[in-house]
Amino acid sequence: MNWITNYVRPRINSLFSRREVPENLWTKCPECGTMLFHRELSDNLNVCTNCDHHLAITPRVRFEALFDGGIFSEVKVPEPITDPLHFKDQKRYPDRMKAAQKSTGEKEAMLVAEGEIGRTPIVAAAQDFTFMGGSMGMYVGNAIIAAAERAVKLKRPLVLFSAAGGARMQEGILSLMQMPRTTVAVQMLKEAGLPYIVVLTHPTTGGVTASYAMLGDVHIAEPNALICFAGPRVIEQTIREKLPEGFQRAEYLLDHGMLDRVTHRMKMRDELITILRMLMNLPPAVKGDLPAPEKAPEAAVAEAAPEVEAKPKT
Repeated sequence: MNWITNYVRPRINSLFSRREVPENLWTKCPECGTMLFHRELSDNLNVCTNCDHHLAITPRVRFEALFDGGIFSEVKVPEPITDPLHFKDQKRYPDRMKAAQKSTGEKEAMLVAEGEIGRTPIVAAAQDFTFMGGSMGMYVGNAIIAAAERAVKLKRPLVLFSAAGGARMQEGILSLMQMPRTTVAVQMLKEAGLPYIVVLTHPTTGGVTASYAMLGDVHIAEPNALICFAGPRVIEQTIREKLPEGFQRAEYLLDHGMLDRVTHRMKMRDELITILRMLMNLPPAVKGDLPAPEKAPEAAVAEAAPEVEAKPKT
């Protein structure tokens, strides 16, 4: 019995009960520590169902939830020079780029697309923080210029979702040059009389905050997003004072006049539709389409029946 109990039965059970279980079925909320099932989290747009903490979301997933029916077309972005400074630290810059492209499945840190939200045509751009911290390099500068030029050509508003750790140091001064370049791109929109709306997500810092992220006509932020030029830790070490609670977070900046709105991610689409249609002098959006009215049975029969000429009585 010992041989059967200790060896045969466990062996049989292991054959029938073995299942392939993916490792990414659960995600731990960094704010409250709750284990979140991946389908439940994705259905809630990567917002914790327990504490409402907004986790990171990729531009492609964001666009699928933003555009009508999840349908959008990508705007082509001019390719910059690869590794212009031949930069190398612990790794070569091209090797870091390949690793980021492999892990994210994206070409670079910004995605530009066009489509409709609430039947309102727009051009949208979004940064991907998982791609080298969403750092602003030459490609990001080219992407914003391409988005602005496309918006001006089509006479559409531009909506930009920022998420960045600042400039990309592997490109040195060339990354810092994107600050004035993107400022000129935003000016193109203003001269064309087109709205430019910025949605600041966690985190938006460094040269991004010092340029295109704070030049919008309307600034909206996701709850508890860190928005700053230099981080709280750097400022505390510089001034050697304790900073106020929630310093440089979205709600703090809203109270001090730096933002116009702080909006939950699940309500962001409706908020953008309302603001865009207002700024474009369009009527309020239709919330839903009603089906065409059905024809009455008599009318349908009369329409289907062939016409018969009346014959005179003899």
